[in-house]
Amino acid sequence: METILLVEDSKFLRIATERAITKAGYQVISAGDGEEAVAQATAKLPDLVILDMLLPKLSGPAVLQKLKANPVTARIPVLVLSSLSQKNEEKLLQEGATAFLEKGPLLENPSLLLKAIKTALTKKAASAR
Repeated sequence: METILLVEDSKFLRIATERAITKAGYQVISAGDGEEAVAQATAKLPDLVILDMLLPKLSGPAVLQKLKANPVTARIPVLVLSSLSQKNEEKLLQEGATAFLEKGPLLENPSLLLKAIKTALTKKAASAR
């Protein structure tokens, strides 16, 4: 079973997203702030990280930089979730994010997130070969 680290500071959104991901057959570990996210990713080495951008203690972009700078976590795909506009998308993709997803449409249609998860995990498996 593939493990996904869900990093979201909103308890409501974290629980709702966790339920959808678990229901789709994935194991979920979660973090409520940036520092916890880096610690969880380093300790548990998930197959994928879903990362909110606005986090307490350590921002989403800072978490992304730390994960990509560490050889242990650098190859873990990171899906960035944000309620901010996509103006940051290009910069985040250059910094190592696998994809950028806006929260609004995902809340209305969780299958969009599940499709993005499947795509990212499929790409990871293909690049490992």
